[in-house]
Amino acid sequence: MMSIPFFGLLAGLICVFASRRRAALGFWVFSMVCLLVLFKLHATDPLNVVL
Repeated sequence: MMSIPFFGLLAGLICVFASRRRAALGFWVFSMVCLLVLFKLHATDPLNVVL
């Protein structure tokens, strides 16, 4: 699950080398949205602390 944004960034980098600027920007935006969603899920997850 956490690797999805990194695969998106890799696809964007490949698009940069292939001179596909709009596709690269699209992959970058997709990756940033995925990172924000994953951070929200991680930051609001309750901790199971046993004292």
